[in-house]
Formats: sequence, structure tokens, C-alpha cells
Amino acid sequence: MDADRVPPLPRRARWGVRKRATATAVLVVAAALVVGGLVLLVLLQTSLVASTETSARRQAADVIAQISGQDVAEAGQYIASTAHTGQYVQILAPSGTVFAASVPAAKTVALTALRPGPGETLTQDVSGLPSLRDGDDFLIVATGVDVGGRLYTVVVAATVQVQADTVSTVAWFILGATPALLAVVGGSVWVLVGRSLRQVERIRGQVAGISARSLDGRVDVPPTDDEIQALAETMNMMLGRLQASDQEQRRFVSDASHELRSPLATLSAGVEIAAADASGATWEQMKTVLAGETARMRYLVEDLLTLAKTNDGGLRLETTDVDLDDVLNEEVLRLRSTSTRRIEVSLEPVRVAGDPRRLGQVVRNVLDNADRHAASRISIRLRNTNEGALITIDNDGAPVPVVDRERIFERFVRLDQSRSRESGGSGLGLAIAAGIMAAHRGWIRTGEAPGGGCRFELGIRQAHATARPQVVPDQAGDPRHTDVP
Repeated sequence: MDADRVPPLPRRARWGVRKRATATAVLVVAAALVVGGLVLLVLLQTSLVASTETSARRQAADVIAQISGQDVAEAGQYIASTAHTGQYVQILAPSGTVFAASVPAAKTVALTALRPGPGETLTQDVSGLPSLRDGDDFLIVATGVDVGGRLYTVVVAATVQVQADTVSTVAWFILGATPALLAVVGGSVWVLVGRSLRQVERIRGQVAGISARSLDGRVDVPPTDDEIQALAETMNMMLGRLQASDQEQRRFVSDASHELRSPLATLSAGVEIAAADASGATWEQMKTVLAGETARMRYLVEDLLTLAKTNDGGLRLETTDVDLDDVLNEEVLRLRSTSTRRIEVSLEPVRVAGDPRRLGQVVRNVLDNADRHAASRISIRLRNTNEGALITIDNDGAPVPVVDRERIFERFVRLDQSRSRESGGSGLGLAIAAGIMAAHRGWIRTGEAPGGGCRFELGIRQAHATARPQVVPDQAGDPRHTDVP
């Protein structure tokens, strides 16, 4: 199967983003219109009925004022002169008969059976006044008034049919306008979402066309200054990281193959030559060389495995409290047994949290690098700082150029191209040191020593403060503060 082939997209659901967004918008707006319309109609009807009742009560109060200020007869003339359409007024005698009415047709039968006490007001809703042959809905307000010890009743019947018709008209208007409004909302959302999804579809299509052999491709970034533009920019950044990772992986495989080719070629040639000599003399001569090449290849494979683990986060650390001065002292003893340089040491007791074996590997790699580049002197210092433990390793060789001070911690980097792999190492030591320090949440960097020469600094957090006196003697006595070569 072709690894670069783009797998087919899964079958799209019947309801895509566009349809779901449109349906959701229409449903939400419809629900809002229904709730809002009902609230509006209820408020409108309540307001109109309240206005009608207020007008009826005011009319009844005016009639009572006429009765109190004049007499019942004058009040009867008043209601006849102030009569208007949609409202009927009666003055009922204590016996319940009609004493006066605003229109002749209302003088025969009382409009209501309500008989409130003096100063009391009662209301009643009726669906028509048969005595007046009026089928509209009415609100009746009845108020009792005491005239010379006799109880009269002022009745005002106000029609509410106009208000009901108004509410009905508004309801029909809302009902008729709702489908049109929903259609506008649905169409607008459909178009807007479609325009946005076209941008996403174009980005998807461009990404689908980028294979493992063409990771340099990028998607077009629309100048919309919105989430679609942010998506395109993020996609391009992701593609850039993938391309860089792919290039790094290819370079790693190429460099590893190149490093392994030399010992493999030596082993292959040696085995063939030794096999051709039946006497075995050639094997006796070459077995030391072949063993050295085998060890070299084994160390290289182990370094590659360690580096791969540090890069993918799979490096296992057996974390414990570590006396870092002990770790440095052991590596100093090892270096003194093999190096001809003058070695100056100043170690403070420091305890950190970490893996002692891996920390020893870091120190060993940096010391070996310093030994290869030093002219005559190597200085090792360990001290406590506010940020944690600080290891300083100086040598009197040339400092790393500024432009290479980050690159030197990459894999297979040798700044001195004239050095052979046998004399200059595999170019993995500092990369492994950087990976192990990162796994310990520490850091490593290089620079120039204050008095000239090359400096490496390693920082790591402390487990806890300690002032434990510690002396580990070597052949020269106390290595903690010495400059014996």
C-alpha cells in the first residue's frame, strides 16, 4: 500500500454542519417568536382590559359625584348627555329597577344583578347584553351609593370587543409574519455558514493533497481576520512542525547509517580476510581491531537508543536523592586516570533529585568533550545557587562560536570537521546530555569562561539543602579542592 496515498474520507452524515446550524437557528428563532408572541398578546390584552376597567370606574365615579353634588335626577340627565358608543350607564333604584339610563334601550332591564354596598365596587365579565341585543363582550362595573339612607347602584357596562379584536389582529399578524421571518433567518444562516464552510473545505482539500513526500506544501490563509484565518495559520504551523520533524528524522537516519557504515565495513572486511586464511594467523592479528570496532558499534547503538528515548519522552529515570558532589567526584577520578590535562576541582556538598546513573552519564559526556578540546587545563566547580545546583566545567580550549552554541547540542554535530570519528567522538554525547538534563527539568548551555576558554554550565533543582561534610579521598588526598593534575 502506498504510504503517501490519502485515505478516502468517511461518508458524511446526512445532517452536516450547515444543515444543523440552519435547523438550530430556525428552531431557536421560532421558539423565541412563540414565547415572545404569547407574552406580547397576554400583556396587550391585560393592558387593554385594565384601560377599559379604569375608564368604566372613572365614569362611575363621575356619576356618583353628580349624585352626591346634585341629586339622582340631575345625575340621570348627566349620564344621558355624556353617553358615547360602546358604553352603557344605568342608575338602579333600591328596588333594582332602572331609575335612569344613558340610552333609552337600557331603561327597561337592569344590566347586572350586582348590588354592592355603599362605596363598594364590583366587576363582572359578560358575553353579551341580551336586553340591548348586543352580542359583544362587556365588562360591567357596579358601585353602590347611599342617597338619603337609600342605596342606589351605578352600573357602567363597557365593551371589550374592540380590545379582543385588537389582540386577535395582532395574533394573526404575528402568525402570518413568523414563517416569513423564519425563512429569512434560515436562508441567511444557510448562506453565511456555507460561505464559512467553503473556506474550511478549501483548507481540507489542500491539506488532503499534502503527502509525506510534499510536506513543504501550505494552505492558503484567507484575509478574513476570524477563526477561519486562525485555523489556516494553525494548520500551516502544524505542517511546518511536521516538515521539520520529518527532515530531522531523515537526517537522523542518514547520520546514523553513516556512523554505522564504517565499523560495519571494517568488521565485514576483517571477517572475509580472516576466513580466507586457513592458518588462522590473520585472525590472531585482526581480532583486537575487530573487537574494538564491535565495541565502538555497540556504544554507538546504545547512544542512539538513549537519544531516541530522550526525544520521545520514553527515558526512564530512577529518581532518588543524589549527592551530586559524589557523582562528580567519581567522574573526576575516572578522568584523572585517563587524561594528561591539569584538573582543578572545587565541589560543594549538594543533594539533588534525579537518576544518579544518568546524571553521571551527563557529567562524563561533558568532561570527555572538555578533555578532547582542552589545551592543558580543565576546571570543575559545583556550588549551590538560589535556583539549585550549578555545575561549571571550563577548559582552556577555544570557546564554542556564538552561532553554534545551540546547534552543538544537536545530534551528530561536530564543529571541527577535520576531526575523525575515532578521535572526535560520534557527535551524540552533548545531545544525550541535553536530553537527560531536560528529563530532569534542568538545563545545559555553553559559553566563554571569564578568563577565556570554553565553559559548559549545567543546572538542576535541589532535593533539599544540605551542609553534610563529605571527603572522598583519591590518590592525591582530598579531590574537593585541588588542582593536582
